Amino acid sequence: MSDLPFGFGPPGEGDDDGPGGPGAPQDPFAALFGAGGTQDIGAALQQLGRLLSNPGPGPVNWDLARDVARQAVAAAGDASVSAADARAVEDAVRLAEVWLDPVTALPAGTSGAVAWSRAEWVEGTLASWRRLVDPVAETVVTATTTAVPEEMRAMAGPMLGMVRQLGGAMFGTQVGQALGLLAGEVVGAADVGLPLGPAERAVLLPANVAAFGAGLGVPADEVRLYLALRECAHQRLFAHVSWLPAALFGAVEDYARGISVDTARIEEVMQSIDPQRPEAIQEALASGLFEPHDTPEQQVALSRLETLLALVEGWVDAVVTDAAGALPSAVALRETVRRARATGGPAEQTFATLVGLELRPRRLRDAAELWAQLRLARGVDGRDAVWEHPDLLPTADDLDDPQSFVARTPLDLSALESAGEAPPEPPAATDPPT
Repeated sequence: MSDLPFGFGPPGEGDDDGPGGPGAPQDPFAALFGAGGTQDIGAALQQLGRLLSNPGPGPVNWDLARDVARQAVAAAGDASVSAADARAVEDAVRLAEVWLDPVTALPAGTSGAVAWSRAEWVEGTLASWRRLVDPVAETVVTATTTAVPEEMRAMAGPMLGMVRQLGGAMFGTQVGQALGLLAGEVVGAADVGLPLGPAERAVLLPANVAAFGAGLGVPADEVRLYLALRECAHQRLFAHVSWLPAALFGAVEDYARGISVDTARIEEVMQSIDPQRPEAIQEALASGLFEPHDTPEQQVALSRLETLLALVEGWVDAVVTDAAGALPSAVALRETVRRARATGGPAEQTFATLVGLELRPRRLRDAAELWAQLRLARGVDGRDAVWEHPDLLPTADDLDDPQSFVARTPLDLSALESAGEAPPEPPAATDPPT
């Protein structure tokens, strides 16, 4: 698990490995002021004038993020979706829903299918990324600009205003770089286990589906169908487990609320700054003065999010395994997906950069095994009834001992009522479970 949230990282570490690609800025403030803090404000503004010309509202410059992502997609190549590809996606989704019906109690969650180009994926998921990134970015930027002692604000005010503006630009640049890379490799709208795409629409990217299947020796229609099964299984969860989307996004928001900076150090450093040397403020910013720190609240939120994502992905894996039993290439395709996860695919890298969370493939396999055991012992209805309320879900400890969880799980929720216990009411969608 990374120690730093989105946009922050130790200087010189991870620049070539993250989803932003080579040279992606890891610390917005260091990127502005330089490693040694020797750039003056005039030079910084001259260098980044374009970024500052249209900052936009909020903590992230989303217009810039969109532009950077679209430019990255165009540079890598992005053919328009042909009519034949669109029909193939529609056919695959239609068949996937038929194959899923007998293996899950959750009804279809899609009313149609869309085939997207990479640029269309950027546009179609940007609102969801904004919902994910803004809480973290807002907390970081606000913390850095309000932690300065009151008596120092008059002197530092212009500088801090510029820091906020540049922070939005730097966040926007890094978000755009990450999305541009991710758009080149995702195969649908649910690759990160989150509801990123349009409601009730299964999404596949034909170009990326073809790239996924290249070299596997598997017919293209089988690859497309298998990936459509995964996309549609995700959509069933998101559509019919009403509390789930709010819980996933709420865990990120809880993480953001836990972000803190060392205000004591800020006060100490700012009090020592000579008002006659404005560049001293610049040097303090470049030194990592406002670097955020992990808190116990963040650890709790990340642990809950990690477990919930593992349960989502494990359920999808188990359900698709059951549905794809007649597909000759099912085992090979399943292992290809799992290997991509195990080697740290783009979804994991982007999410790690976003909220400091690294998805552990071992948990995903454990979750898939738990759901499979639960189906064998309780049937499809008994397995899927566990999604009725978050309090019924397995915990991280249950992933270590799935047999104990299965043993104490009733066949369905009616067992709770026969024992004199009413099933708990699900929380409102705007009130994520804790």
